[in-house]
Amino acid sequence: MYIDTHAHLYLDRFDQDRDAMVARAQDAGVKRILLPAIDVPSIHQALALCEAHEGMFAMAALHPSYVKEARPADLEQVAAICDHPRIVAIGESGLDYYWDRSFDAKQQDYFRWHIRLAIEKDLPLILHSRDKKGEETVYRDLVAILKDEREASGTPERLRGIFHCFTGPRWLADTAQELGFLLGIGGVLTFKNSGLDVLVEELDLAELVLETDAPYLAPSPHRGKRNESAYTALVAQRLAEIKGMNVQDVAAITSANAARLFNL
Repeated sequence: MYIDTHAHLYLDRFDQDRDAMVARAQDAGVKRILLPAIDVPSIHQALALCEAHEGMFAMAALHPSYVKEARPADLEQVAAICDHPRIVAIGESGLDYYWDRSFDAKQQDYFRWHIRLAIEKDLPLILHSRDKKGEETVYRDLVAILKDEREASGTPERLRGIFHCFTGPRWLADTAQELGFLLGIGGVLTFKNSGLDVLVEELDLAELVLETDAPYLAPSPHRGKRNESAYTALVAQRLAEIKGMNVQDVAAITSANAARLFNL
């Protein structure tokens, strides 16, 4: 059994064949799919999918790229829905310095709010972090804020989660482990010359979970096309090759990691 820990299956790119896509995922052994939010409407869309399909679970948060136009009322709605039984995490939240640096301070303020909410609700926190290629400012800012809020919380053991779409650097993997976070490994692992394979080879499988980020970042041989949850199996196969393991063991260990984190 595989668990896709990160898929945006509510997006309109799946409107024409969503049921068939979900069936393909199940046929590929993907029995549980977690749906991160990007804004308030997407939380409700994700919950609707949870009602329609077995094995789906939702998250609640404002994606950092959507924070620019967000208002306190949006945060109130996120907090209010966190007690829904199908909400299993706060996510995805974090920092994005890739497109627009004009609202860094607001991103950081909203990220701190999400960290506090995750600690208050005792839910995992799913982290988004993206920077220009070769730059690490976003990772250093993200880690500094995590550590600051963790120390100030009084209940640091409640802060845990996933560094979504992990691609390095190595020091970030070590820091994630120190903070009690797992690493989300997706389609980038299958890309030639990504370098992620070299890094992952050094990591313990106990630190890793599988994800697709569907419809984005489809693994080879589907790179450049729409991603979907069935392709979790392709990520697992590549991970098994890198680790010199059989894919059944990779599936079992990564699924157990995810099930433990999300209390599935």
